[in-house]
Amino acid sequence: MGGIFGVASKNTCTMDLFFGVDYHSHLGTRRGGMAVYGENGFNRSIHNIENSPFRTKFDRDLEELEGTLGIGCISDNEPQPLLVQSHLGSFAITTVGKINNMEELVDISYKNGCTHFLEMSGGNINPTEMVASLINQKSSILEGIQYVQQVIDGSMTLLVMTPQGIYAARDRLGRTPLVIGRKEDAFCASFESFAFVNLGYHTYKELGPAEIVYLTPEGIEVLQQPGDKMKICSFLWVYYGYPTATYEGVNVEQMRYKCGDILAQRDDAHPDLVAGVPDSGTAHAVGYANRSGIPFARPFIKYTPTWPRSFMPTNQSQRNLIARMKLLPVHELIKDKSLLLIDDSIVRGTQLRETTEFLYDSGAKEVHIRPACPPLMYGCKFLNFSRSKSEMDLITRRVIQKREGKICDKILEDYSNPDSTSYKEMLDDIGKELNFTSLRYHRLDDMISSIGISPCKLCTYCWNGKE
Repeated sequence: MGGIFGVASKNTCTMDLFFGVDYHSHLGTRRGGMAVYGENGFNRSIHNIENSPFRTKFDRDLEELEGTLGIGCISDNEPQPLLVQSHLGSFAITTVGKINNMEELVDISYKNGCTHFLEMSGGNINPTEMVASLINQKSSILEGIQYVQQVIDGSMTLLVMTPQGIYAARDRLGRTPLVIGRKEDAFCASFESFAFVNLGYHTYKELGPAEIVYLTPEGIEVLQQPGDKMKICSFLWVYYGYPTATYEGVNVEQMRYKCGDILAQRDDAHPDLVAGVPDSGTAHAVGYANRSGIPFARPFIKYTPTWPRSFMPTNQSQRNLIARMKLLPVHELIKDKSLLLIDDSIVRGTQLRETTEFLYDSGAKEVHIRPACPPLMYGCKFLNFSRSKSEMDLITRRVIQKREGKICDKILEDYSNPDSTSYKEMLDDIGKELNFTSLRYHRLDDMISSIGISPCKLCTYCWNGKE
């Protein structure tokens, strides 16, 4: 996915920007970047963070990144922020989102006078460069941002920094969050609401869908009022969000407790211990244990000093290896025990199957699996949730195709219904393939109830295919 952070301060913004961006490290794995504007104009630094934390790569740059305005990002894909010079003046830009109609937008850009795009590795165009190109096709930055919101199929939340201030714009349907923080001498804009708390900021406002504001050290101006339709990503609560994050007034950790609570209410398993696959399954497991009365335990521990992320490499087999290397067993809590594990989700199933086999090899008697969300049926069109290049990477799709021969929307709708025979048989097949003692997913209606905001405001596309 990725995360963005910006600061407009009466004094130097460097350290606030540095720590604010760093607090988004859980959202991206490949690139980190910061850009500032000060007495010497624009300055920028971008580093590869695939094999080392953001902080260690940018420590050496802090003296040079001096300014009162700054934006930065943690990115899962493209290098950014970008520095742009155009008829609108010079500006820096950083984005988070996904563009599905890139070819169409390239054609539009060429017709409107754009002469070229720089290619990234693999021949792809940097999405942030495309957004900059679209902005430059209008007569002002505000008009350009509004144009971006209109023409992009997917999602796009962004920060644009000029020498005078920072434009902050939330995605047209609010699929990702953007929060404004305030302290005595500065304002900030942040993907994560908790990223500015230890820097002395207090929440000033959470931008609504399509809302655009302009930040200066002196204040904030609303340039476009929020829209009336929202589709914020439900996975922010289930998986992506850090436990201290809050979206639309709902805290991530609290939601996960409720999720586990409801899972337990529907379950008839009787394990010896309940555990979460660290880290994103842990809070769900606490909620399950509190409701069921079954003891919560940590039968394996994540080794984090040198393995901070489970999905750093782009190669799937390497990611599986790292995920396995990170988990260290506590044999005394595994041997001869019946375990119930809660993971945030099952995508391909490879890592969870290896985790289950690892527990059996360590002496576990039973391993019951309870994903904290429904079966994934569709690849995410909006936020790069998975690196999968095909929906057939999803274990649900593979099992359904094996059962049905071919797949259509009507078949997927049947398999998405937790009360259907097809759904129950699909779970049996997945459980057998992955060697689980039993498998029971969180129901979509229960998951929505766990979040606690209006269902019409939530994006649930990856479970039911409904936009």
